[in-house]
Amino acid sequence: MRNKDHHLEELYGLPAFTFPEPGETAKLPEPDAVAWRIGHERWESGEVWKDGFDRFCAEVDLTRVCALIVGIWDDPEDTDPSEVIDALLAVRDRLPGLRSVFLGDITDRECKLSRISQTDVTPLLAGFPALEEFGVRAGEGIEMGEVLRLRFPALRHDSLRRLIVECSGLPADVVRGVGASELPALEHLELWLGGSEYGADWEVADLEPILSGTRLPRLRHLALRNSEIQDEVAAAVASAPVVGRLEVFDLSLGTLSDDGAAALLGGGPLTHLKKLNLHHNYLSEPFRQRIRQALEPAGVEMDLDQDDAEEHEEDDGTIFRHICAGPLTSY
Repeated sequence: MRNKDHHLEELYGLPAFTFPEPGETAKLPEPDAVAWRIGHERWESGEVWKDGFDRFCAEVDLTRVCALIVGIWDDPEDTDPSEVIDALLAVRDRLPGLRSVFLGDITDRECKLSRISQTDVTPLLAGFPALEEFGVRAGEGIEMGEVLRLRFPALRHDSLRRLIVECSGLPADVVRGVGASELPALEHLELWLGGSEYGADWEVADLEPILSGTRLPRLRHLALRNSEIQDEVAAAVASAPVVGRLEVFDLSLGTLSDDGAAALLGGGPLTHLKKLNLHHNYLSEPFRQRIRQALEPAGVEMDLDQDDAEEHEEDDGTIFRHICAGPLTSY
């Protein structure tokens, strides 16, 4: 599970290896043996991302590279990764074996998730039609009054098997863009939906094209995580057509309460699942027990850990529940 204080440890089944800083002497691994991470904190290395990538291209046989991890670029609070995307596209003919990219492997220390600037990332997918995995970490930054947010207009990609979007507040047009995309090979979809205070303006109805499963015939792992209205999401998912073909269903990191759990238990059967992930929830012990009794006999693996989920009551009696990556925290 992603930790806000640590970089990715692997990608595409390969251990992550950070390309050395300028002047650092280190024996480089075989190009296809690791997932290469490009990017150092500028206050430590003094090198901008593009210069580090140029060194990487000069020293590593790009034809054998399978996976790339894009770390911190310049100042991600007010600079989006457009230059990074352009640099990758400029050498795409030299990267015939590239199958996995993660854009924005940035820890909380480097930049809070909610402040990571982003842009339209679909040119990367269009430019690498053989890509099998794509992940992005996104918040929103501001440059000269312009909000730098993630964009994902609808596209068709025939090779993508895994799509991960980690966000503190997912824009509605991104949810709609993913839902309208033709992704016939996609097996794993993970969306961090986020909270309205950090830019989330999607509605449950925007999830319908995903929940219908029409454009996602091979989907087996669906994660709708980190939502501040997780009960409403659970109610929408409970009888959704896509659930019947899933092996892993994930509603973790959000504000799921007994109402959402009741909707899940009252919807279509979940006993076919291999795993149900409800990590970080606001379930009462009786409901946790009901879920166990309903699914454990069928052999469903479950994560019901409540982690640091604690309710707070406001002066007016309003109950406040927090998501994992949002107003109070970053994950």
